[in-house]
Amino acid sequence: MDWSEIVDNPYLQDLPFKIEQDRYGNILMSPASNRHGRLQNRIARELETQLDDGECITECSVQTSEGVKAPDVVWQSVEHYRRHGDSTPMPEAPEICVEVLSPSNSQAEMDLKRRLYFEAGAKEVWVCRQDGSLIFYDENGALSASTLAPNFTKQFN
Repeated sequence: MDWSEIVDNPYLQDLPFKIEQDRYGNILMSPASNRHGRLQNRIARELETQLDDGECITECSVQTSEGVKAPDVVWQSVEHYRRHGDSTPMPEAPEICVEVLSPSNSQAEMDLKRRLYFEAGAKEVWVCRQDGSLIFYDENGALSASTLAPNFTKQFN
């Protein structure tokens, strides 16, 4: 099943899960808590406040070398939008990809997703822990702050 078939499948609409796909085309579903949704929303709102030359998308599908992944929040510049519009999935990762951790996420899974987003073109990948603290990464590793949004909050309650 390819991504367009997943998106168009009426049985997969309005599920309370995030849907992704692995490199073999298998569908992966991750249930999210209300806290997860709150953190996702707060990150998106603050990103749009701080960076005015683009917009946020929640659960944006991104084509990677290991299937379609859906970061919880992405920030996409106007230029990125001009290149890709509303392509589903995005053939190139937006500049910032954010994952909000769930209890089921392993460190190995997050390391893989970070690598995949960078390979797909992301400039930064952020990880929001369950306690609301953020870790910012570029391709070289962890950063003390985002270089794209240097004043971004490092802790949400």
